[in-house]
Amino acid sequence: MVLTNDVYLPSEEELTVPEVNLSGPALRAGAFHLGKACEAENNEFMLCRQELKDPRACIAEGKAVTNCALEFFRKVKKSCAQEFTQYANCLDKSSGDLRFEYCRKTQGVYDKCVLENLHIERPDYGYFTRAKVHATDRPAPPKKEKTVYPDATPGLPEDYPRPDAKYGSRFHWLN
Repeated sequence: MVLTNDVYLPSEEELTVPEVNLSGPALRAGAFHLGKACEAENNEFMLCRQELKDPRACIAEGKAVTNCALEFFRKVKKSCAQEFTQYANCLDKSSGDLRFEYCRKTQGVYDKCVLENLHIERPDYGYFTRAKVHATDRPAPPKKEKTVYPDATPGLPEDYPRPDAKYGSRFHWLN
């Protein structure tokens, strides 16, 4: 990709955000509740990425997603740290591919704690695959106008002589 001086690249300070410093099992353990808690921020970010097709334009939305995830895990740590840790450890140690099926008991305890303390119910199966309408305050991007090309060959004038076909019509069965 060729870049010119006209291309805006964000500075290092704009791109630097605190990371969600958790392991894979911990992220997997909190994924369902995190997805539900940060659904509006995630949808806003994905809408921005889909509409604008330029990641530089969606830096603020991406920061909001990261901030929401950090805030969610801080709340979990404050109110359900033991249940969350047990569930994440179960996912980590019970199978090689972090399957949920072996950890349903610890999942139930964690889900109950999150529901009671954070008031976030675990979404049902298929919740994240359903189509949803997301209301946003961002203005819609301008629509591209269709390019209209003039005809390459102009048509014949109306008074141009049109003789009969030399070898007859190709629609001979219509006669």
